[in-house]
Amino acid sequence: MSAVKILYAEDELFLGKIVKESLENRGYEVVMEADGGKVTDLFKKIQPDICVLDIMLPNKDGFEIADEIRELDKEVPIIFLTAKTQTEDVVKGFTLGGNDYIRKPFSMEELIVRIQNLLKMKVTDTTNSSDTFSIGKYTFHNNRQILSIGREEKKLSFRESQLLTMLCENREKIIDRRDILNLLWGSDSFFNSRNLDVYITKLRSYLKEDPAIEIITIKGIGYRFVAS
Repeated sequence: MSAVKILYAEDELFLGKIVKESLENRGYEVVMEADGGKVTDLFKKIQPDICVLDIMLPNKDGFEIADEIRELDKEVPIIFLTAKTQTEDVVKGFTLGGNDYIRKPFSMEELIVRIQNLLKMKVTDTTNSSDTFSIGKYTFHNNRQILSIGREEKKLSFRESQLLTMLCENREKIIDRRDILNLLWGSDSFFNSRNLDVYITKLRSYLKEDPAIEIITIKGIGYRFVAS
């Protein structure tokens, strides 16, 4: 079995060397790039299993790179590394299709656990998910990340698609909020919780044309997805 290939974008060379060597010692294959302007071309060349992107990079930042990667591959997991602490930066990262967000300084054990969780989720998504869900007047093609009603189509982000798939697979059941956070984001931290609120609001707006569809908040517990 071939080693998991990681594309690692980091311009702090001392930190990058430590992280690269630590991951390689765990059996991962790591390709590191310090110039943000070269990362997307490198992605095309090596086709990694997962991307770890610092946000503050020369020539092109991690957000721009993630946006370009999502145009090429909707499913490859992306982890952002950053020293930034603003909530809006976290929201932006997830909106662009990022799967996880780690603040510097971080421990190698934390990074490795996050990588392992995302790779497990990727396998589960590709083996267990249905291709299409009927949601009231809507049709959701989860592999294509498209929500349609009549002739209108809405392209969902990777995270929106993951969340809607989870709701569809647990229709009429109460889903624990912590389960959603741990499965889709890897932890139930405050910042991840805020992002879940953002995505629930987005999905409600996308499904508003059918009043029979509801994402009901069960206070203190989670959500129940109702659709005829």
